[in-house]
Amino acid sequence: MARKFTADRLVIASHNAGKIREMVDLMAPYDVAVSAAGELGLAEPEETGTTFLANAELKARAAATASDLPAFSDDSGLVVPALDSQPGIYSARWAGPSRDFAVAMARVETELSQNGGAPEGADAYFVSALSLCWPDGHAENFEGEVHGTLSFPPRGEHGFGYDPIFIPGGYRITFGEMDPEEKHTLSHRARAFEKLVAACFPLDG
Repeated sequence: MARKFTADRLVIASHNAGKIREMVDLMAPYDVAVSAAGELGLAEPEETGTTFLANAELKARAAATASDLPAFSDDSGLVVPALDSQPGIYSARWAGPSRDFAVAMARVETELSQNGGAPEGADAYFVSALSLCWPDGHAENFEGEVHGTLSFPPRGEHGFGYDPIFIPGGYRITFGEMDPEEKHTLSHRARAFEKLVAACFPLDG
């Protein structure tokens, strides 16, 4: 059985402003004081894992150890089957040292074209792995996905990362064009968070 979360403080083990914003929004109903790793001066660990779950747990464990508080981390990315599942766990690295996702989205389009595929309408999906770690080393891990297709050029000013090129299944607009509240109901991160909440944050205590 999963460990229930009973603390009143939680560290978001991320330095990504977009992720922090979404994770703060997701945590809002749970009466927990939330701090981001950067606010506490915590270093960003090197992501040496070979899976989304491994990297999520690595980051959460590092923050929990350094802060002596429970820590919550996400590792997520865009998977494009026609590119041998890239960029995958390297999604942020495709954006370069400056985290310029315009560069990353252009690279996805270019590599799809070079591989002989049509960039427009290519299948893709987002993965989010969430890890909740306690200072004693215990961890609870969850994963969610949302499938859809790619669209070029990028559209929309909402969201972050690859959101402007991703159209979730059943929609005609990108995550970048979608109202954030609507995205929170169906995103990969929201789906992983639903599993985490059901296991560790029951509203009835």
